[in-house]
Amino acid sequence: MSEPMYTNASKNSELSSSVLDFANRRWRVRRPKPFVLVIEGEVEKGEAGSPAVPSDYLHDMLLLPEWREAFYQLVDATGLVVCLNLHTQHPTYRDVRGRSSKGRLSQGEYYHHDGCSGPVKPRFVEIRCPIQPQTRGVATAIAPHHSVVEAMVQVLPADLAAAPALAEQDMCPATLSQMDDAALDQLQGLITRTVRKKLNAEGARAYFRQVDVAANAYFEPWALGESRIIANANDGVTMQHRRAYQSLHAGGVANGHLVKRWPNEELLLPGQVLDPVFIAALCSEEGDEGNDGDKTEMCYLSPH
Repeated sequence: MSEPMYTNASKNSELSSSVLDFANRRWRVRRPKPFVLVIEGEVEKGEAGSPAVPSDYLHDMLLLPEWREAFYQLVDATGLVVCLNLHTQHPTYRDVRGRSSKGRLSQGEYYHHDGCSGPVKPRFVEIRCPIQPQTRGVATAIAPHHSVVEAMVQVLPADLAAAPALAEQDMCPATLSQMDDAALDQLQGLITRTVRKKLNAEGARAYFRQVDVAANAYFEPWALGESRIIANANDGVTMQHRRAYQSLHAGGVANGHLVKRWPNEELLLPGQVLDPVFIAALCSEEGDEGNDGDKTEMCYLSPH
């Protein structure tokens, strides 16, 4: 099994289109951000700039048993791998649940890891925009965990920083740079809860739009047939994501739907057994809007 490598590109030209040698094939790729690798399709399926013919290259090539762990390690090391022009109806995908209220933010609009309420989180989350009649108008913002928390502190209004829950917290840049994931989670939960308490829904959305910019988040519009494989909990570049309205959320607008899964835990290799209890626990975090104190909301709003 060969190591994935870039050709026709250097570290100083990662923003340009290049070629990735992986799984004994050559892929057209680009890096719009340091933590993002976009795979457009196979080189031989069309020259750069020409439309690719959608195929299920994710399952038929990248996730074959002999290449799967190498592909997972590529996601670990990158943070976010985007697969474009992907046509698949694999049975492991499920609809993304939860709706956004006009009166307050839904839990999915806060930056979060999947599985944040339990001691074990899935290694990745894959979010996909299926090929469908209606396009997707709501963005999904994705950024490294550390960058997200630093940005949340950077753009936090002074009156919120002075709130009782935060006034005694050391949020200077030098301290943040030394925090591990557990400490970042603790501080992030306090900030998110304070923002939710002190700001109305659109005020909170405006705050998180500033966080998106300060964190250099990836929130490109969804393309039909696009999958985003997000490093969710690993030893590499751990990411967070959120549903990101870029304008006033008034409801009543037709919008394409997303599906998701946890590939490392749900796509089984020979000899592996699905853990239904773990999967059920993850799914339980994704219910529709509930009352204050709902476990799903506490997952994203409380220190964890």
